[in-house]
Amino acid sequence: MNNITRKDSFRSFATLQDQLNRLFEGNFPVRSEESALTAWAPSVDIYETENELVIKADLPEVSEKDIDIRVENNTMTIRGERKFEQKVKEENYLRVERSYGSFSRSFSLPSTVNTEAIKADYKQGVLTVELPKRAESKPKQVKVNVTSNN
Repeated sequence: MNNITRKDSFRSFATLQDQLNRLFEGNFPVRSEESALTAWAPSVDIYETENELVIKADLPEVSEKDIDIRVENNTMTIRGERKFEQKVKEENYLRVERSYGSFSRSFSLPSTVNTEAIKADYKQGVLTVELPKRAESKPKQVKVNVTSNN
């Protein structure tokens, strides 16, 4: 009499996955605090209105004192740092996916920007930089007078 053995392919896959996980966990140590502090660059939106260019940057959990904005040679640079929380012990972390550390983003500014009147505001983790246009670069409407030849 022949016995029929039924093989559960999903169980085999799960076992293979467990073996691979153990292999990698054994050869690659859990991230240390230093390796979790990878470089990052905040996401930005840039838009233009009739009177200005606006840059909005997502800077969650960045202290206002850790943000530096500079303009040199028609280039605006935003620098800062998001610090890793020291309140929780490293061994208590199960996963660290967010990036920490210093960042720097640079943007070329058109000559139409009045660099003397730039304003920056930081609210609820969003940095908003308003770059007003020079008066001479704004569109001008010219009124045309029409005279009749009667």
